Amino acid sequence: MNDYFQLHRDGSLAHLQLNRPERMNTMAPDFFPALRDTVRALQDEGSTRVLVVSSTGKHFSAGMALDVFAGAPRPAAAPAPDRRDPNGEAQREAIGALMNMLDTSTPRARLSFQESLRRLIDCFSALDEARFPVICAVQGGCIGGALDLATACDIRVCSADAFFTVQEIHIGMMADLGVLQRLAKIVPPGVARQMAYTGERVDAKRALEVGLVNAVLPDAGALLDHAMSLARQIAAKSPLAVTGSKLALNHARDDGTAAALAQMAVLQSAIFDTTEMAEAIAAWKAKREGEFAPLTPIAKI
Repeated sequence: MNDYFQLHRDGSLAHLQLNRPERMNTMAPDFFPALRDTVRALQDEGSTRVLVVSSTGKHFSAGMALDVFAGAPRPAAAPAPDRRDPNGEAQREAIGALMNMLDTSTPRARLSFQESLRRLIDCFSALDEARFPVICAVQGGCIGGALDLATACDIRVCSADAFFTVQEIHIGMMADLGVLQRLAKIVPPGVARQMAYTGERVDAKRALEVGLVNAVLPDAGALLDHAMSLARQIAAKSPLAVTGSKLALNHARDDGTAAALAQMAVLQSAIFDTTEMAEAIAAWKAKREGEFAPLTPIAKI
């Protein structure tokens, strides 16, 4: 299907498995539309009752690859070739397009940034908006953009070695693909804020305590067995009743989420700073304090 995941079908169950373990299942730019189109195709065809999202390898996903953001001092610079990618040329073109998207140097560029970010947001929102429930089975690290993906799912379960982190704060940006809007509706708001402000790792035990996951399994094998068993239990129910329940639950939850996501694109385009991010990444890698300018004082009126 693509270089990022495989889709397996078993009657009314669908299983989407991230499949780049050698790269910690990181998400390159063309991963996002591939995920969106796959989920929407499952929704459109009507026979899928439950989707399980899992991964291969040690970690669920390390999120967006850092080289997408840190590959060059200017957004439009061409990324270096990746010889491990069999579709290297297409990958470089996709990353180049993303780097162009990150340009916020002019009003026209910022307007384009907002629309591009909305489209990225929509790729994870496809999971949230799907007519069928989505179960996310997390093993190892669920890092950065992977947590945006996980929080867009209906149910999360994990293995004992799992951990969750809002990684974006470590590279000088706020998370912007939905986790800030959804996390505080899954875990207590204070927990969500602490995760967002510190980027701390929340281990499996703590994730269960705060309600981020519904169950912790001893290993990856038991995790997938549990997720598929739960999927079969849901799939056995009336698809009309299950779909109706999801629509009702989402509507009750999302009174302000759509407006918050629209505002996210405006806010991120206003504060996105590649120089700040480059310093944050350099400091993080060197295990030193970052050197950042203070915020501009607010004018007294």
